[in-house]
Amino acid sequence: MTKRPAEESGGQDAPLKAGDRPIQTGNATDAGPFEDEFDDEFESDDEILEAGVDGRPDEEREAEEKRDAMDMDQKTFIPGRDKLAAGESLSPDTSAYELLHNFTTTWPCLSFDIVPDQLGTNRKAYPATLYAVAGTQAESKKANQNELMVMKLSGLSRMDRKRIDGESDNDDDDDDDNDEENADPILETKSIPLPSTTNRIRARQYPQQNASRLPITQTATMLENSNVLIHDVTPHLTSFDSPGTIITPQQSNPIATLKMHRTEGYAIDWSPHVPQGKLLTGDNDGKMFITTCTDGGKWTPDTRPFLGHQSSVEDIQWSPSERNVFASASSDGMVKVWDVRSKTHKPAISVQVSETDVNVISWSRQTTHLLATGADDGRWAVWDLRQWKGSSDKASTSQPSPVASFSFHKEQITSIEWHPTDDSIMAVAAGDNTMTLWDLSVELDDEESKDTAGIQDVPPQLLFLHYMEMIKECHWHPQIPGCVVGTGGSGFGILKTISV
Repeated sequence: MTKRPAEESGGQDAPLKAGDRPIQTGNATDAGPFEDEFDDEFESDDEILEAGVDGRPDEEREAEEKRDAMDMDQKTFIPGRDKLAAGESLSPDTSAYELLHNFTTTWPCLSFDIVPDQLGTNRKAYPATLYAVAGTQAESKKANQNELMVMKLSGLSRMDRKRIDGESDNDDDDDDDNDEENADPILETKSIPLPSTTNRIRARQYPQQNASRLPITQTATMLENSNVLIHDVTPHLTSFDSPGTIITPQQSNPIATLKMHRTEGYAIDWSPHVPQGKLLTGDNDGKMFITTCTDGGKWTPDTRPFLGHQSSVEDIQWSPSERNVFASASSDGMVKVWDVRSKTHKPAISVQVSETDVNVISWSRQTTHLLATGADDGRWAVWDLRQWKGSSDKASTSQPSPVASFSFHKEQITSIEWHPTDDSIMAVAAGDNTMTLWDLSVELDDEESKDTAGIQDVPPQLLFLHYMEMIKECHWHPQIPGCVVGTGGSGFGILKTISV
């Protein structure tokens, strides 16, 4: 991030927001020949062009542009350590991005999930396309305006490297390539009404019996009113790419409304091992329920909750490798591991991982004995579950040490997620308005340590820092390597750095 004087980010010459178009004053078709109101100071149009587009010599304009460029402070800005002076704002270093797009919705979406598509894996071509679902957070007086948004974003172009690097672009073939890659971004949405604010939303897919048809996509939405709604959003996704598709009001109704919670909650996760559907949810009373879809399509919650936390359950995740195991994180500072086959519904392992609330957890899909946690004090850590001792029938408390721990962020961790294919890369979002990318495999030798000695409090594992106001949640795209999406009070951000 670089700092920019305030007058460059506001006023009549401020950059246009996404979707805005410049306002033309006058009619271009009525323009006549050049008129010289200063008694023919320039004798011809050619003479005007030779003097520069604004009538000044090129040398004079170039000198002014150089002075203007010097007004930008190129120093790296580190939130939590550096402070903006009065009248300053932040500007991203676009040379560090391969992809960078931002967009806003009518109401903020503080939780979302990326929906896998049929466009292929390991995609690197541009323009890029992605599908997602999100839940809104409308003002309390306008709760009836809340919605579940099904979204398609297309035309996501890569950064124009030639423009960033200041190179000329005279090659016709390159121009044609850029025209294809530099498409205009398009956001398409389908709306499903919701009766309350969304606390958290998660999507899952499973194949249909007819393999030629698109997979079924369902969402589970935890609402502020304590209910959990399950929707089938397959028709809404299909409509984006099948013109003429009509979505009936019945198709926007929930296929199940779960009312077992008495307080609102934020913890929710679909089992990756049960195709017919198995859902975990946890609430602010510390209660966790499993809801299973029967063969007849009926969603049935367990009547007896899992109990063990002394405070609210903040996050919950199924093991990626063990069908009957899940982990939960709580504001009591504990992470607990559970086996659903236990008749007591008590945790198998309990570990105190923080003196503050544990807000989020992430289980590595590549190395399944690694679990990451993020806490209210800004610290996030990685734990080796093989060091967590316990028994299958009786909970025990152990105090292992994390295999990695970082306190770079000075505000609460709001989201954490392992890279889908690289178990050394992490994405972390925090209350200091930043999303950071980390490489846990980085280790500096003595010579490199000397070179970085002047960088205070910045771990060498920190790959990238992206400033995003009020960010709440981030997810990697599973099919576009290195692409990560974040959401918060200021809208959505989609980015891919040149370093990941």
